[in-house]
Amino acid sequence: MKVLMIAAEAVPFAKVGGLGDVLGALPAALRSLDVQVRVVIPKYQSIDKGRYNLLPLGDHPVRQVLLGRIPVPVQYYHTVLPDTDVPVYLVGNDAFFQRPGIYDDPISGHGYEDNGERFLFFSRAALALLEGLDWVPDIIHCHDSQTGMIPAYIRTGMGPAACTLSSTVYTIHNMGYLGLFPKSILYPAGLSEGFFYPGSPLEFYDHVCLMKAALSYADCLNTVSESYAIEIQSSAEFGAGLDGVLRTRRSDLFGIMNGIDYKTWNPADDPKIPYHYSMDDISGKYENKKELLLRCGWQTPKERIPILGMISRLTDQKGFDLVLARLEEILSLPLRLVILGSGNKAYEQVLQQAMLRHPDRISVHLRFDDALAHLIEAGSDMFLMPSKYEPCGLNQLYSMRYGTLPVVRATGGLRDSVIDDDHNPYRGTGFSFEAYSAEAMMEALHRSLRAFQDVSRWSYMMNRAMSCDFSWNHSAEKYKELYLYAISKRRPAY
Repeated sequence: MKVLMIAAEAVPFAKVGGLGDVLGALPAALRSLDVQVRVVIPKYQSIDKGRYNLLPLGDHPVRQVLLGRIPVPVQYYHTVLPDTDVPVYLVGNDAFFQRPGIYDDPISGHGYEDNGERFLFFSRAALALLEGLDWVPDIIHCHDSQTGMIPAYIRTGMGPAACTLSSTVYTIHNMGYLGLFPKSILYPAGLSEGFFYPGSPLEFYDHVCLMKAALSYADCLNTVSESYAIEIQSSAEFGAGLDGVLRTRRSDLFGIMNGIDYKTWNPADDPKIPYHYSMDDISGKYENKKELLLRCGWQTPKERIPILGMISRLTDQKGFDLVLARLEEILSLPLRLVILGSGNKAYEQVLQQAMLRHPDRISVHLRFDDALAHLIEAGSDMFLMPSKYEPCGLNQLYSMRYGTLPVVRATGGLRDSVIDDDHNPYRGTGFSFEAYSAEAMMEALHRSLRAFQDVSRWSYMMNRAMSCDFSWNHSAEKYKELYLYAISKRRPAY
């Protein structure tokens, strides 16, 4: 089976969110199942050609693709995913990708105004790449709105002739990013206005919607947890107004939980934490806790006080409106709060002010810091994720692996992965709450603090959490089944 994955991110080359983690790990897991996988991403300014040994592809790596009727140069590079034999192709164009951000302008904090043209170009160039390869995919696997037009191109005959029988799979990583653009984007997309009318596969409130195009044209759809697949069909809020479209595709819509890469996230050999540990010898976790206290400028207390960690974008989706609504109450509890992340500037300011008022209770780090993220996972006792919605979530999975018990809202992948110990005694791996409210969050936090005081109970919960298997192997097997189903839709005799 041959699979071409097309996405805007892939670790370690470029990452903004969980999408990059998936593209960095899933291809290797599929290779272990004898699936031939190749990956296509943009060649961003931040990707170091020397570090990743990027080489021009072929004798004529510079070609042209059409945006509308305008020929635009594209330069292709190739390399492999580190520590694998998975080929990676990078689509280069200085005008579109030689800039400091991936989606957003770092200066303004807003998305680039030409994002529509940028990712339409990327989609056209990714398909044009296939015309120069002696390799035809059975599956073209597209991810999120940036590649949403590709299934439309394949189904309407605008893709490469060799891909007429290629099936398309489209993964929804987050319905919150629809890829909405003015209908003027039809011209660079190479589409006539005949594709755009009220209720058409491209139209959404008089805008072109790349997500809707993929939901309408892809052979199969999936999202990154079983609960999220149900939620996005249940209401306009969860489905971002496309819940009706999703319900019409329910027989082709599946939920497959993301995995995590235990080569990167494993306390037994994590090079980014000072002390290693495992279920057999947990002592290193407490040494990491001392190190985290020191990094936050705190003395090691004589009494047993938990550290509550958060690593997140500071946005409402991640539940920071709930956290800030009860921040003073949280800081009055017998715990210490460590937050790593950035986002809403007003939220950043409130947290900085809180740190000035309570330097002995809260430590805030408004940046991306991968090493500190690993230390927070290893040194914290609890991890708070009060998300309004969460397609999958990864930090709760990292936390459990590190014996850091999550306190989460029961939504999407958080619901699927965290078992509340009060509701399921002797099975619990954390604590959860249903209602999206500050009161419900605080009730779950209080329950976790009571459990923390029971040393024996807490120790058993840590062992259960650390023994959970959220590796990519299980998820990869489900993706292979999905690919077979997608192929059978186009080629019933396959």
